[in-house]
Amino acid sequence: MSDPKGPILVTGANGQLGRRLIRRLSREAPPRPRQAVRALVRSQRAARSIEALCRETGADLAIVDYADAAALTRAAAGGDAIVHLVGILKETSVNRYVDAHERASEAIAAAADAAGLRRIVALSILGSHPEAGNACLASKGRTEEILLLAKTPAVVIRVPMVIGSGDPASQALVRQATAGRTTLVRGGATREQPIAADDVVEAIAAALARSDLDDVALDLAGPESLSHRELVARAAAVLGREVSFRSVPLALVRAFAFFAETLLSEPPLTRAMLGVLEHDDDIDPTPACRALGIALTPLDEALRRGLAEAEAEA
Repeated sequence: MSDPKGPILVTGANGQLGRRLIRRLSREAPPRPRQAVRALVRSQRAARSIEALCRETGADLAIVDYADAAALTRAAAGGDAIVHLVGILKETSVNRYVDAHERASEAIAAAADAAGLRRIVALSILGSHPEAGNACLASKGRTEEILLLAKTPAVVIRVPMVIGSGDPASQALVRQATAGRTTLVRGGATREQPIAADDVVEAIAAALARSDLDDVALDLAGPESLSHRELVARAAAVLGREVSFRSVPLALVRAFAFFAETLLSEPPLTRAMLGVLEHDDDIDPTPACRALGIALTPLDEALRRGLAEAEAEA
């Protein structure tokens, strides 16, 4: 295990995983001792949303442009490592994949190298690859390459749908499970392998703590792969609801996404986003769990915890 010497920097600290990670790093829990955190956000509004959390945990708070290598280097001064949680699923005319992913990661790699950080830990998406046919997954794949080629050792953790409070996917799952009758693309045939938010946080904490993980990408997911229809039915059962299903053809939803992209500056759905949502997740998480030294939360327990939180927020 590593010997912490400075604060852990966390980009996207105001997101649901960022908040959980700040709490996790700020308390004594194996395999990582309590450690100072420097929470990085992009706006004053985001900073205000976690001021109370930072006071509670003693975390520093800084507003930084993630694409500004010089600003990130200043923020990283005296730091130990950086956790990069930022990414977008939906690209718009003012928020492009290349800016949110590749350019931000180039700046983070440069800052980590310049500041002499010990490690970079970054979250990515299952299915990411530089040659992927999907624009989002290809962008995330190029981002992984940038971080893994940095002088600073890096660990990339690819994850699927995350179940937990504040996560849009969890809130969408609650809406589908409690609708009584819900419409699913292709009848919910896509395979999903959701993972509990707390398991993702434990994986990040382990990646920070272990000294035997350098420049690796790990595919991590929950213990079960099942169809989206089966997942909605399981969620409904956990929430004590009954649900029936209707099917909508993928071609029709893809056409809607095309026209939304064409006509709207802020489309609710894009073809690339749809492609990620319809990507089949069916992997063996055992190698990643073994490398990180973590155990996974059973699916029904993850649903009970995460969907109860998401339902309360709705």
